[in-house]
Amino acid sequence: RQMKNYRSMKQTIHPAGSLGGTITLPPDKSIAQRAALFSLLSSQTSIISNYPKAEDPQTALRCVEQLGAMVTESADTVTIQGTGRDGIINTPGVIDCGNSGTVMRMLSGILAGAGVEAVLTGDDSLKARPMKRIIDPLTQMGATVHSEKGGIPPLHLSRTGFLKPITFRLPVASAQLKSCVLLGGLFGEEPTKVIETVATRNHTEGMLRLPVTRQEGVTIISSYRGLSIPVQSITIPGDFSAAAFWLVAGSIGRDSEIFLPAVGINPTRCAALHILQRMGADIEISNRKMSGMEPTADLRVRSAPLKPVEIHSDEIPNAIDELPVLSVAMAFANGISRITGAHELRFKESDRLAAIQEILIRAGIHVEVENDSLTIYGKTDRVIQSAVYDSRHDHRIAMSAAILSLRADGLSEINHAEAAAVSYPEFWSHLDSLHQ
Repeated sequence: RQMKNYRSMKQTIHPAGSLGGTITLPPDKSIAQRAALFSLLSSQTSIISNYPKAEDPQTALRCVEQLGAMVTESADTVTIQGTGRDGIINTPGVIDCGNSGTVMRMLSGILAGAGVEAVLTGDDSLKARPMKRIIDPLTQMGATVHSEKGGIPPLHLSRTGFLKPITFRLPVASAQLKSCVLLGGLFGEEPTKVIETVATRNHTEGMLRLPVTRQEGVTIISSYRGLSIPVQSITIPGDFSAAAFWLVAGSIGRDSEIFLPAVGINPTRCAALHILQRMGADIEISNRKMSGMEPTADLRVRSAPLKPVEIHSDEIPNAIDELPVLSVAMAFANGISRITGAHELRFKESDRLAAIQEILIRAGIHVEVENDSLTIYGKTDRVIQSAVYDSRHDHRIAMSAAILSLRADGLSEINHAEAAAVSYPEFWSHLDSLHQ
Protein backbone atom coordinates (compact mmCIF):
# COMPACT_ATOMS: atom_id res chain seq x y z
CA ARG A 1 0.00 0.00 0.00
CA GLN A 2 1.94 3.01 -1.30
CA MET A 3 1.74 6.68 -0.35
CA LYS A 4 0.19 8.66 -3.20
CA ASN A 5 2.27 11.42 -4.76
CA TYR A 6 -0.05 14.17 -5.94
CA ARG A 7 1.42 16.32 -8.73
CA SER A 8 1.43 20.04 -8.01
CA MET A 9 -1.72 21.42 -9.59
CA LYS A 10 -3.07 24.86 -10.45
CA GLN A 11 -6.86 25.11 -10.53
CA THR A 12 -8.79 27.80 -12.42
CA ILE A 13 -12.10 28.87 -10.87
CA HIS A 14 -14.85 30.42 -12.98
CA PRO A 15 -17.28 32.78 -11.28
CA ALA A 16 -20.75 31.28 -10.94
CA GLY A 17 -24.04 32.87 -11.83
CA SER A 18 -25.85 30.25 -9.81
CA LEU A 19 -25.18 26.79 -8.42
CA GLY A 20 -27.46 23.79 -8.44
CA GLY A 21 -27.45 20.03 -8.12
CA THR A 22 -26.92 17.09 -5.78
CA ILE A 23 -23.57 16.28 -4.20
CA THR A 24 -22.79 12.87 -2.71
CA LEU A 25 -20.25 13.79 -0.10
CA PRO A 26 -17.05 11.90 0.67
CA PRO A 27 -17.23 9.72 3.78
CA ASP A 28 -16.29 11.34 7.08
CA LYS A 29 -12.52 11.11 7.44
CA SER A 30 -12.49 11.67 11.21
CA ILE A 31 -14.71 8.64 11.72
CA ALA A 32 -12.93 6.59 9.04
CA GLN A 33 -9.48 7.11 10.53
CA ARG A 34 -10.73 6.13 13.96
CA ALA A 35 -12.47 3.05 12.57
CA ALA A 36 -9.22 1.86 10.99
CA LEU A 37 -7.10 2.54 14.08
CA PHE A 38 -9.63 1.02 16.49
CA SER A 39 -9.92 -2.07 14.27
CA LEU A 40 -6.22 -2.71 14.94
CA LEU A 41 -7.05 -3.00 18.67
CA SER A 42 -9.74 -5.62 18.10
CA SER A 43 -8.84 -9.28 17.70
CA GLN A 44 -11.91 -9.74 15.50
CA THR A 45 -12.67 -8.76 11.91
CA SER A 46 -14.14 -5.32 11.25
CA ILE A 47 -15.99 -4.56 8.00
CA ILE A 48 -16.11 -0.82 7.28
CA SER A 49 -18.48 0.30 4.51
CA ASN A 50 -18.25 3.57 2.57
CA TYR A 51 -14.56 3.91 3.42
CA PRO A 52 -13.03 7.04 1.83
CA LYS A 53 -10.32 7.20 -0.81
CA ALA A 54 -9.00 10.48 0.65
CA GLU A 55 -5.35 10.47 1.62
CA ASP A 56 -5.69 10.73 5.42
CA PRO A 57 -7.94 7.65 5.79
CA GLN A 58 -5.71 5.73 3.37
CA THR A 59 -2.75 6.68 5.57
CA ALA A 60 -4.56 5.13 8.54
CA LEU A 61 -4.91 1.87 6.61
CA ARG A 62 -1.22 1.83 5.70
CA CYS A 63 -0.24 2.36 9.32
CA VAL A 64 -2.41 -0.40 10.82
CA GLU A 65 -1.24 -2.76 8.09
CA GLN A 66 2.37 -1.98 8.99
CA LEU A 67 1.56 -2.80 12.63
CA GLY A 68 0.22 -6.25 11.82
CA ALA A 69 -3.42 -5.86 10.78
CA MET A 70 -4.65 -7.67 7.67
CA VAL A 71 -6.34 -5.13 5.39
CA THR A 72 -8.32 -5.91 2.25
CA GLU A 73 -10.31 -3.48 0.11
CA SER A 74 -13.21 -4.17 -2.23
CA ALA A 75 -14.97 -1.23 -3.91
CA ASP A 76 -15.76 1.10 -1.00
CA THR A 77 -15.58 -1.59 1.70
CA VAL A 78 -12.53 -2.25 3.86
CA THR A 79 -12.07 -5.42 5.90
CA ILE A 80 -9.57 -5.30 8.76
CA GLN A 81 -8.46 -8.30 10.78
CA GLY A 82 -7.01 -6.65 13.87
CA THR A 83 -4.15 -7.81 16.06
CA GLY A 84 -5.80 -7.16 19.39
CA ARG A 85 -4.17 -5.03 22.06
CA ASP A 86 -1.41 -7.55 22.71
CA GLY A 87 -0.63 -8.49 19.11
CA ILE A 88 0.64 -5.19 17.69
CA ILE A 89 4.03 -5.87 16.12
CA ASN A 90 7.27 -3.95 16.62
CA THR A 91 7.77 -2.61 13.13
CA PRO A 92 11.41 -2.24 12.04
CA GLY A 93 10.71 0.80 9.86
CA VAL A 94 9.47 4.34 10.32
CA ILE A 95 5.68 4.76 10.43
CA ASP A 96 4.69 7.52 8.00
CA CYS A 97 1.55 9.33 9.15
CA GLY A 98 1.44 11.48 6.00
CA ASN A 99 -0.54 14.67 6.59
CA SER A 100 -2.71 13.24 9.35
CA GLY A 101 -2.47 14.71 12.84
CA THR A 102 -5.26 12.33 13.84
CA VAL A 103 -3.20 9.27 12.91
CA MET A 104 -0.01 10.51 14.58
CA ARG A 105 -1.62 11.58 17.85
CA MET A 106 -3.86 8.54 18.20
CA LEU A 107 -1.19 6.04 17.19
CA SER A 108 1.13 7.61 19.77
CA GLY A 109 -1.38 6.70 22.48
CA ILE A 110 -1.90 3.18 21.13
CA LEU A 111 1.79 2.38 20.69
CA ALA A 112 2.84 3.93 24.00
CA GLY A 113 0.15 1.89 25.74
CA ALA A 114 1.18 -1.31 23.97
CA GLY A 115 4.86 -0.75 24.80
CA VAL A 116 5.79 -0.82 21.13
CA GLU A 117 9.00 0.88 20.02
CA ALA A 118 8.37 3.04 16.98
CA VAL A 119 9.25 6.21 15.09
CA LEU A 120 6.31 8.28 13.83
CA THR A 121 6.91 10.84 11.11
CA GLY A 122 4.90 12.61 8.41
CA ASP A 123 5.01 15.13 5.60
CA ASP A 124 6.53 18.60 6.00
CA SER A 125 3.22 20.04 7.21
CA LEU A 126 2.74 17.40 9.89
CA LYS A 127 6.36 17.66 11.01
CA ALA A 128 5.73 21.33 11.85
CA ARG A 129 2.70 20.63 14.07
CA PRO A 130 3.01 20.69 17.89
CA MET A 131 3.10 17.33 19.66
CA LYS A 132 4.18 18.47 23.13
CA ARG A 133 0.52 18.42 24.16
CA ILE A 134 0.47 14.62 23.75
CA ILE A 135 4.04 14.04 24.89
CA ASP A 136 3.35 15.54 28.32
CA PRO A 137 0.45 13.26 29.38
CA LEU A 138 2.06 10.17 27.83
CA THR A 139 5.20 10.93 29.83
CA GLN A 140 3.09 11.30 32.97
CA MET A 141 1.72 7.83 32.24
CA GLY A 142 5.25 6.39 32.07
CA ALA A 143 5.94 6.42 28.33
CA THR A 144 9.24 7.55 26.85
CA VAL A 145 8.67 9.88 23.91
CA HIS A 146 11.40 11.94 22.25
CA SER A 147 10.74 14.65 19.65
CA GLU A 148 12.62 17.29 17.74
CA LYS A 149 13.31 20.61 19.45
CA GLY A 150 10.05 22.40 20.17
CA GLY A 151 8.05 19.18 20.51
CA ILE A 152 7.62 18.53 16.80
CA PRO A 153 7.86 15.19 14.90
CA PRO A 154 9.41 12.77 14.27
CA LEU A 155 8.35 11.13 17.53
CA HIS A 156 10.50 8.31 18.95
CA LEU A 157 8.58 5.98 21.27
CA SER A 158 10.78 3.68 23.36
CA ARG A 159 9.68 0.32 24.70
CA THR A 160 8.24 0.60 28.21
CA GLY A 161 5.98 -1.43 30.45
CA PHE A 162 2.25 -0.82 30.51
CA LEU A 163 1.26 2.77 31.17
CA LYS A 164 0.04 3.83 34.58
CA PRO A 165 -3.39 5.47 34.90
CA ILE A 166 -3.75 9.23 35.26
CA THR A 167 -6.55 11.73 35.67
CA PHE A 168 -5.99 14.33 32.97
CA ARG A 169 -7.85 17.61 32.60
CA LEU A 170 -7.64 18.76 28.99
CA PRO A 171 -5.61 22.00 28.87
CA VAL A 172 -7.04 22.76 25.41
CA ALA A 173 -10.25 21.60 23.77
CA SER A 174 -8.75 18.94 21.49
CA ALA A 175 -10.43 15.69 20.48
CA GLN A 176 -7.08 14.33 19.25
CA LEU A 177 -5.40 14.96 22.61
CA LYS A 178 -8.37 13.45 24.44
CA SER A 179 -8.26 10.39 22.21
CA CYS A 180 -4.50 9.91 22.58
CA VAL A 181 -4.71 9.74 26.37
CA LEU A 182 -7.78 7.47 26.36
CA LEU A 183 -6.17 5.08 23.87
CA GLY A 184 -3.08 4.82 26.07
CA GLY A 185 -5.38 4.20 29.02
CA LEU A 186 -6.92 1.16 27.30
CA PHE A 187 -3.74 -0.74 28.21
CA GLY A 188 -3.79 0.06 31.96
CA GLU A 189 -5.23 -2.11 34.70
CA GLU A 190 -6.86 0.87 36.46
CA PRO A 191 -8.96 3.57 34.77
CA THR A 192 -7.39 6.57 33.10
CA LYS A 193 -9.79 9.51 33.21
CA VAL A 194 -9.94 12.49 30.87
CA ILE A 195 -11.84 15.56 32.05
CA GLU A 196 -13.13 18.05 29.50
CA THR A 197 -14.77 21.34 30.36
CA VAL A 198 -15.57 22.23 26.73
CA ALA A 199 -17.15 19.49 24.64
CA THR A 200 -15.10 18.21 21.69
CA ARG A 201 -16.08 15.73 18.98
CA ASN A 202 -17.10 12.51 20.69
CA HIS A 203 -16.42 9.89 18.02
CA THR A 204 -13.69 8.12 20.03
CA GLU A 205 -15.73 7.51 23.17
CA GLY A 206 -18.79 6.60 21.13
CA MET A 207 -17.04 4.15 18.78
CA LEU A 208 -15.13 2.50 21.65
CA ARG A 209 -18.18 2.68 23.99
CA LEU A 210 -16.13 4.17 26.78
CA PRO A 211 -17.76 5.06 30.11
CA VAL A 212 -18.84 8.71 30.14
CA THR A 213 -20.16 10.64 33.13
CA ARG A 214 -21.21 14.26 33.39
CA GLN A 215 -21.14 16.22 36.62
CA GLU A 216 -20.90 19.85 37.67
CA GLY A 217 -20.42 21.11 34.12
CA VAL A 218 -17.63 18.74 33.11
CA THR A 219 -17.47 15.47 31.16
CA ILE A 220 -15.33 12.59 32.42
CA ILE A 221 -14.37 9.78 30.02
CA SER A 222 -12.63 6.64 31.29
CA SER A 223 -10.61 3.84 29.68
CA TYR A 224 -8.81 0.74 30.99
CA ARG A 225 -7.75 -2.74 29.93
CA GLY A 226 -10.90 -4.36 31.28
CA LEU A 227 -13.02 -2.78 28.54
CA SER A 228 -13.58 -4.91 25.44
CA ILE A 229 -12.84 -3.33 22.06
CA PRO A 230 -15.97 -3.28 19.88
CA VAL A 231 -15.77 -4.54 16.31
CA GLN A 232 -15.72 -1.47 14.04
CA SER A 233 -18.21 -2.80 11.49
CA ILE A 234 -19.89 0.46 10.51
CA THR A 235 -20.99 2.50 7.52
CA ILE A 236 -19.19 5.83 7.38
CA PRO A 237 -21.61 8.79 6.99
CA GLY A 238 -21.07 11.75 4.68
CA ASP A 239 -18.48 14.20 5.98
CA PHE A 240 -20.05 17.29 7.54
CA SER A 241 -16.78 19.20 7.15
CA ALA A 242 -17.05 18.63 3.39
CA ALA A 243 -20.73 19.59 3.44
CA ALA A 244 -19.84 22.96 4.97
CA PHE A 245 -18.20 24.12 1.71
CA TRP A 246 -21.43 23.57 -0.20
CA LEU A 247 -23.61 25.04 2.56
CA VAL A 248 -21.60 28.24 2.25
CA ALA A 249 -21.48 28.11 -1.56
CA GLY A 250 -25.24 27.67 -1.77
CA SER A 251 -25.87 30.44 0.76
CA ILE A 252 -23.71 33.09 -0.94
CA GLY A 253 -24.56 32.07 -4.52
CA ARG A 254 -27.24 33.75 -6.56
CA ASP A 255 -30.42 31.74 -7.18
CA SER A 256 -28.64 28.60 -5.96
CA GLU A 257 -29.93 25.34 -4.50
CA ILE A 258 -27.74 22.38 -3.49
CA PHE A 259 -28.92 19.05 -2.06
CA LEU A 260 -26.62 17.00 0.20
CA PRO A 261 -27.93 13.52 1.14
CA ALA A 262 -26.86 11.43 4.17
CA VAL A 263 -24.64 13.96 5.95
CA GLY A 264 -23.28 13.18 9.42
CA ILE A 265 -24.77 15.67 11.89
CA ASN A 266 -23.16 14.56 15.15
CA PRO A 267 -23.93 17.45 17.56
CA THR A 268 -20.26 17.62 18.58
CA ARG A 269 -19.31 18.20 14.92
CA CYS A 270 -21.89 20.46 13.31
CA ALA A 271 -21.60 23.78 15.13
CA ALA A 272 -21.04 25.35 11.69
CA LEU A 273 -24.57 24.33 10.69
CA HIS A 274 -26.03 26.26 13.62
CA ILE A 275 -23.71 29.22 13.01
CA LEU A 276 -24.89 29.46 9.40
CA GLN A 277 -28.51 29.23 10.53
CA ARG A 278 -27.80 32.04 12.98
CA MET A 279 -26.55 34.07 10.02
CA GLY A 280 -29.87 33.52 8.27
CA ALA A 281 -28.86 30.70 5.93
CA ASP A 282 -31.77 28.80 4.34
CA ILE A 283 -30.90 25.21 5.25
CA GLU A 284 -33.59 22.52 5.25
CA ILE A 285 -32.91 19.39 7.35
CA SER A 286 -34.84 16.19 6.55
CA ASN A 287 -34.71 12.38 6.66
CA ARG A 288 -32.98 12.17 10.03
CA LYS A 289 -31.72 8.68 10.91
CA MET A 290 -28.91 6.84 12.68
CA SER A 291 -25.91 5.21 10.97
CA GLY A 292 -24.48 3.09 13.75
CA MET A 293 -23.71 5.53 16.57
CA GLU A 294 -23.82 8.56 14.23
CA PRO A 295 -26.90 10.67 13.37
CA THR A 296 -27.32 11.61 9.70
CA ALA A 297 -29.72 13.79 7.70
CA ASP A 298 -30.32 15.20 4.23
CA LEU A 299 -29.46 18.89 3.90
CA ARG A 300 -30.79 21.31 1.28
CA VAL A 301 -29.37 24.83 1.08
CA ARG A 302 -30.77 27.76 -0.90
CA SER A 303 -29.45 31.26 -1.47
CA ALA A 304 -30.20 33.70 1.32
CA PRO A 305 -28.98 37.09 2.54
CA LEU A 306 -26.61 36.56 5.47
CA LYS A 307 -26.31 38.52 8.70
CA PRO A 308 -23.03 39.10 10.53
CA VAL A 309 -22.19 36.75 13.38
CA GLU A 310 -19.86 36.41 16.34
CA ILE A 311 -18.21 33.06 17.05
CA HIS A 312 -16.78 32.72 20.54
CA SER A 313 -14.21 30.35 22.03
CA ASP A 314 -16.79 27.87 23.37
CA GLU A 315 -17.99 27.19 19.81
CA ILE A 316 -14.53 26.84 18.27
CA PRO A 317 -13.82 23.13 19.08
CA ASN A 318 -16.90 21.91 17.22
CA ALA A 319 -16.41 24.23 14.25
CA ILE A 320 -12.61 24.22 14.06
CA ASP A 321 -12.35 22.60 10.61
CA GLU A 322 -15.12 24.75 9.15
CA LEU A 323 -13.81 28.15 10.27
CA PRO A 324 -11.96 28.87 7.00
CA VAL A 325 -15.10 28.48 4.89
CA LEU A 326 -17.27 30.18 7.53
CA SER A 327 -14.92 33.15 7.10
CA VAL A 328 -15.92 33.18 3.43
CA ALA A 329 -19.60 33.30 4.44
CA MET A 330 -18.81 36.23 6.76
CA ALA A 331 -17.29 38.15 3.86
CA PHE A 332 -20.74 38.18 2.21
CA ALA A 333 -22.75 38.97 5.36
CA ASN A 334 -24.26 42.42 5.81
CA GLY A 335 -21.91 43.81 8.45
CA ILE A 336 -18.96 43.05 10.71
CA SER A 337 -18.38 39.45 11.88
CA ARG A 338 -15.86 38.26 14.46
CA ILE A 339 -14.21 35.03 15.51
CA THR A 340 -12.53 35.07 18.92
CA GLY A 341 -10.53 32.43 20.79
CA ALA A 342 -9.33 30.68 17.62
CA HIS A 343 -5.71 30.12 18.72
CA GLU A 344 -5.91 26.47 17.61
CA LEU A 345 -6.12 27.61 13.98
CA ARG A 346 -2.44 28.53 14.24
CA PHE A 347 -1.54 24.84 14.57
CA LYS A 348 -3.44 23.09 11.79
CA GLU A 349 -2.04 22.01 8.40
CA SER A 350 -1.05 25.66 8.02
CA ASP A 351 -1.39 28.74 10.20
CA ARG A 352 -5.02 29.04 9.19
CA LEU A 353 -5.60 32.44 10.80
CA ALA A 354 -2.83 33.88 8.62
CA ALA A 355 -4.04 31.89 5.60
CA ILE A 356 -7.64 33.13 5.96
CA GLN A 357 -6.39 36.69 6.27
CA GLU A 358 -4.28 36.28 3.14
CA ILE A 359 -7.01 34.90 0.88
CA LEU A 360 -9.55 37.51 1.99
CA ILE A 361 -7.10 40.37 1.45
CA ARG A 362 -6.24 39.05 -2.01
CA ALA A 363 -9.97 39.14 -2.81
CA GLY A 364 -10.16 42.78 -1.73
CA ILE A 365 -11.99 42.14 1.54
CA HIS A 366 -11.21 44.16 4.67
CA VAL A 367 -10.09 41.75 7.40
CA GLU A 368 -8.16 42.19 10.63
CA VAL A 369 -6.30 39.54 12.63
CA GLU A 370 -5.13 40.15 16.19
CA ASN A 371 -3.66 37.30 18.25
CA ASP A 372 -6.42 34.64 18.19
CA SER A 373 -9.19 36.85 16.80
CA LEU A 374 -10.44 37.57 13.30
CA THR A 375 -12.66 40.48 12.24
CA ILE A 376 -14.25 40.45 8.77
CA TYR A 377 -16.05 43.41 7.20
CA GLY A 378 -18.80 41.83 5.13
CA LYS A 379 -21.06 43.07 2.37
CA THR A 380 -24.01 41.12 0.99
CA ASP A 381 -23.96 42.21 -2.64
CA ARG A 382 -20.21 42.46 -3.14
CA VAL A 383 -18.36 41.12 -6.14
CA ILE A 384 -14.78 40.35 -5.19
CA GLN A 385 -11.71 40.85 -7.33
CA SER A 386 -10.26 37.82 -9.08
CA ALA A 387 -6.95 36.70 -7.63
CA VAL A 388 -4.25 34.04 -7.51
CA TYR A 389 -4.34 32.12 -4.23
CA ASP A 390 -1.82 29.81 -2.58
CA SER A 391 -3.32 26.90 -0.67
CA ARG A 392 -0.23 26.65 1.57
CA HIS A 393 -0.63 22.92 0.89
CA ASP A 394 -3.70 23.01 3.18
CA HIS A 395 -6.81 21.26 1.87
CA ARG A 396 -9.29 23.48 3.68
CA ILE A 397 -7.62 26.68 2.52
CA ALA A 398 -7.60 25.44 -1.10
CA MET A 399 -11.31 24.65 -0.99
CA SER A 400 -12.26 27.83 0.89
CA ALA A 401 -10.44 29.93 -1.71
CA ALA A 402 -12.43 28.11 -4.41
CA ILE A 403 -15.77 28.91 -2.77
CA LEU A 404 -14.68 32.53 -2.36
CA SER A 405 -13.71 32.70 -6.05
CA LEU A 406 -17.24 31.82 -7.14
CA ARG A 407 -18.21 35.45 -6.43
CA ALA A 408 -15.25 37.00 -8.29
CA ASP A 409 -15.34 39.42 -11.21
CA GLY A 410 -13.25 37.07 -13.37
CA LEU A 411 -11.15 33.94 -13.40
CA SER A 412 -9.20 33.08 -10.23
CA GLU A 413 -6.41 30.56 -9.76
CA ILE A 414 -5.42 28.37 -6.83
CA ASN A 415 -1.87 27.08 -6.61
CA HIS A 416 -1.21 23.67 -5.03
CA ALA A 417 -4.86 22.78 -5.49
CA GLU A 418 -3.96 19.08 -5.19
CA ALA A 419 -4.06 19.62 -1.40
CA ALA A 420 -7.85 19.11 -1.54
CA ALA A 421 -7.25 15.37 -2.04
CA VAL A 422 -6.20 15.05 1.61
CA SER A 423 -9.86 15.08 2.60
CA TYR A 424 -11.93 15.49 -0.57
CA PRO A 425 -10.44 14.05 -3.82
CA GLU A 426 -13.66 14.72 -5.77
CA PHE A 427 -13.95 18.38 -4.74
CA TRP A 428 -12.95 19.94 -8.07
CA SER A 429 -15.22 17.72 -10.17
CA HIS A 430 -18.10 18.30 -7.72
CA LEU A 431 -17.55 22.05 -7.98
CA ASP A 432 -17.70 21.87 -11.78
CA SER A 433 -20.91 19.84 -11.62
CA LEU A 434 -22.73 22.60 -9.71
CA HIS A 435 -22.14 25.38 -12.25
CA GLN A 436 -25.36 26.28 -14.09
